[in-house]
Formats: sequence, C-alpha cells, structure tokens
Amino acid sequence: MSATHEVFNQVPPLGDVDTAADPALLEALHREGAGWAEADVHAAGLLAGSEQAREWARLADGHSPVLRTHDRVGHRIDEVEFHPAWHELIGTAVRLGLTAAPWRDDRPGAHVAHAAASYAWSQVEAGHMCPIGMTYAVVPSLRQAPELAAAYEPLLAAREYEPGSRPPLGKPGLLAGMSMTEKQGGSDVRANTTRAVRTADGSYRLTGHKWFTSAPMCDVFLVLAQAPGGLSCFLLPRVLPDGTHNRMHLQRLKDKLGNRSNASAELEYDDAAAWLIAEEGDGLRVIMEMVNLSRLAVTIWSAAGMRAATVAAVHHATHRQAFGAYLRDQPLMRNVLADLALESEAAVALAMRLAGATDRAVRGDRTEAAFRRLAGAVGKYWICKRTSIHAAEALECLGGNGYVEDSGMPRLYREAPLNSVWEGSGNVAALDVLRVLRREPEAAVAFLGELDDAVGADRRYDSAVARLRTDLAAVAAADPRDPGVQFGARRLVEQMALAVQASLLIRHGHPAVADGFCASRLDADRGQVLGTLPAGLDVGTVIERAQLKSA
Repeated sequence: MSATHEVFNQVPPLGDVDTAADPALLEALHREGAGWAEADVHAAGLLAGSEQAREWARLADGHSPVLRTHDRVGHRIDEVEFHPAWHELIGTAVRLGLTAAPWRDDRPGAHVAHAAASYAWSQVEAGHMCPIGMTYAVVPSLRQAPELAAAYEPLLAAREYEPGSRPPLGKPGLLAGMSMTEKQGGSDVRANTTRAVRTADGSYRLTGHKWFTSAPMCDVFLVLAQAPGGLSCFLLPRVLPDGTHNRMHLQRLKDKLGNRSNASAELEYDDAAAWLIAEEGDGLRVIMEMVNLSRLAVTIWSAAGMRAATVAAVHHATHRQAFGAYLRDQPLMRNVLADLALESEAAVALAMRLAGATDRAVRGDRTEAAFRRLAGAVGKYWICKRTSIHAAEALECLGGNGYVEDSGMPRLYREAPLNSVWEGSGNVAALDVLRVLRREPEAAVAFLGELDDAVGADRRYDSAVARLRTDLAAVAAADPRDPGVQFGARRLVEQMALAVQASLLIRHGHPAVADGFCASRLDADRGQVLGTLPAGLDVGTVIERAQLKSA
C-alpha cells in the first residue's frame, strides 16, 4: 500500500456508550421525582449508544419510505414501505415504554422517567420518534370519549409493536397520529374545510384534504373536521373493524429537508369512517391536549439533539490534532465546546422541569399545571429554535469532516429546524405566550414564583429578572390589540426562557455551568454567537461534564 494512504490523525468511532451517562439528565431525573427509574433510563441510553442502533439510524435515514398506492392489479392499498431498520428503531422505542406507558403507571414521576428515557433513546435517530411521541400525547384527548379510551388506551400503552394493516383492536399494540393541517390554513386549523357528517349508527363520515399528516402508517388518528356543530375532533382508524381499509387515501409523501426516515403524507378522506371525541364544536379544545404534550415531546427531542451534537463535537476535539495540539486543548475551541455544553445543559434542565410539571399537573397540582401552561410554550419556542444554531456550530467543530454524511452531523443539522416548525412555529408559540399571560394570570404568578426561588444568588440574574418583571407588567397592562405587543413577543419570550433556565441552573446545576450561563446569556457584555464566552470561567469542568465515556 502506498504511503499516501496511511491513515492518521483521524478520530476513532465513539464506540458503545451510554447516552444517559449525562450528569445534567441524571441530576434532573432525581430532582423531578423519578430517581427510581435510573436503571431503566440507563438501559435506554445503552441501547441508543450502541453501534448497532447507530447503524439502524444510518440505514433508516438513508432509505426513505416509499409510497405504494395500489397493488399490482390495481387495488387501492395505501401502504408505505419502510426499511427494516425503521422497524427496529420503532420496536425498540415501544418496548422501552416510550409510547403511552406512563399513563398506565401510578408512580409519581412516571412522566419524568418517560421524558428521560425519551431523551436518552432519541439521540440515536429522531425521525421514528414522531409516531412514538404522538402515541404518548393522544391519551388525554382520547379520555374525553371514555368508551373509546377504554378500548384503545391499553393498546396504545402496550410494549408490543406489530406493523401492518389490521383492525386496531385485534393488534397487540397501537401507534397513534394526528391529522390537522390543511393547505389553506396551516397553523390556523379553524380554517379547516374537511367535512364530517353523522350517520345513523352514531359514527361520522369525513371528506376532505389534509396537507400534512405525519406517520400515516399509524393505526389510529385524531382528525379535525367541520361537523354541523363546528370544528370537532374524531378518532379515525386506518383499518376498519371488518378488515377493510378506511377511505383514507395517500396522495404523496412529502420530500422533506430532514426527518427522512419518517413518512409524512398528503392525503384525502373520502367518506372515511370516524368516531366523535367529546362534543361537536369542541375540536380545538380536545386536540390542544394532544398538541401541548406533543410540544413537550419536541422540546425533549430538541434538547436530546443538542446533547448528541455536543458529544460529537467534544469527542472529535478530544482526538483530533491541529497546529501541534489537540483541538480540545486550544483556547478558542475550548470556548466553543464549553458554550455548546452550556446550551445543552440549560436545555435539558428546562425540558426535564417541564416533564416534572406535567407529571405533577396530571396528578392534580394546579400550580404546576399553571406553570406548565406558560413555561411549556416558552420552552418549546426557545429550545427548539436554539437547536438549529447549536447544530451548525457543533458541525463546524468537525470542520470538513462534519459536512460529510459519514460523520452523522448532517443528519442532526437537517433535523434541527423541524421541532421549531412542528406543533406551532416560533411565532405561533410566542403568540401563545401572550395569550396565556393575558388570559391566565395564575400562570404568570407560577412562572415568576419559579424565578423568585433563585433571586439573591447572582447579581446578573437578579438584574435580568427585574427587567423581565417590568416587561411582563407592561404586557399585562397593554391593550391586547396593540400591534407593538405582538411585535415584541419574541424578545419577551427569549427573556423568559433565559431567566427560567438560569433559575434552574443557579439552584440545581453545577456552579461552573450556572456561572458560565449567567455570564454569557444574562450579562450586558455578551457575544451573539456560540463560542464568545467571557474570560475567567471554569470551562474545563463544563467540557468534562459533556464528554461521554465508552460503556
């Protein structure tokens, strides 16, 4: 072999690792009341960190699903074919209980344990988590139709995965999706035109076009349609009880930027059978139960994406030399790595706090429910939006190697914008914050109470909270029709997100992390891109917390 083909100064593979060996995650797991689940979370992390799972992820992302509308003789079948690796990923997630299992678990912290395991497992590949997360989120909406919930909820919570088209009640476990978006309305689901007509047996028939339905191979869907009483929510099975396909016709699969392992479809309902949830006209209220939990899911997955990107950047910098030294030992790279790690730790702290609030809210804690209502929208806006910036900077740490598919970084980069778009884009989430502030004053009280718990520990934080109080008071006093309030919504939500993340890190995080976060996010003298931390911070500790060791 020619000497020109000698390979040196290249980074070794990460090897088998435990993605749950993450100090920020484990600290939050115990803090939010689910320390009892640590072994299960590590089990998810060991699976996600295995070479086998990473190979499934590569194959699933590289072999996008294929739509088969008809069989060879012309019968309509409306099936989507997936690579076997997709089914391995989905099946593993189901067996880990990442679908609706926590809704059948009475232990305090069940939803926190679910969030932590989802965070650990989803780092391997994000696309397959879409149907997993929707199946988790569907339960509170479905419970508003007790007979339907009694039949379907145990199967949605089951830890068995069986792909294929069969009547749902005859399968050992189910996946659920939702179908809301139409081409003329987008986020404005009140503009939906799909029609629902009641039949003599009490079911409905739906007719209309849906512009974007993710994971169309799910077994059941929540669908919004216009009934005589107004916009309503329905449960629609893909296969009817008699084994025939429901009249849900797939028109095409979307050719997406990322999320390429997952199918997202444009489809027609042509007199499709469905069953009403709650009352006619209650559709928006019913579906928002699912949307709010889906927002929690995408917040967790975005935090997981940041963690995966940070680990990749630190691993590369630890093993790659340039200009006579390892990258990790060079001052400017240390600044970038530490900043990536700060963003990641702040994201997981807030995501897990929201999971804790969800767990306590479903158990009847009204203060936590109020906090979740506001902080959930804040966290969804900020963490999901920061993921794209974070992914780009982490990719750059690998240089040209990071721009090549073999590194895995392009998949993280392509995936990064999705969660900011899904379940309400940035503007929708920011406007939701304004609505909550105006209509639910108890939510603002709960949010500010969370901030007050950290006052007095850091002057930079205290100043930021004082400014935020002034801004929140101005919004509360303003006319809701004032365009200036909407114009400044993003700025306000950013302030809220940074304040609540800082509060969590000051009270519960490592001192070096809290100091670095407040210095770089709250102080007046701060940079506008990652890698602009001020001098004098303990970046070594921050980077060390971000490094994964071999399992």
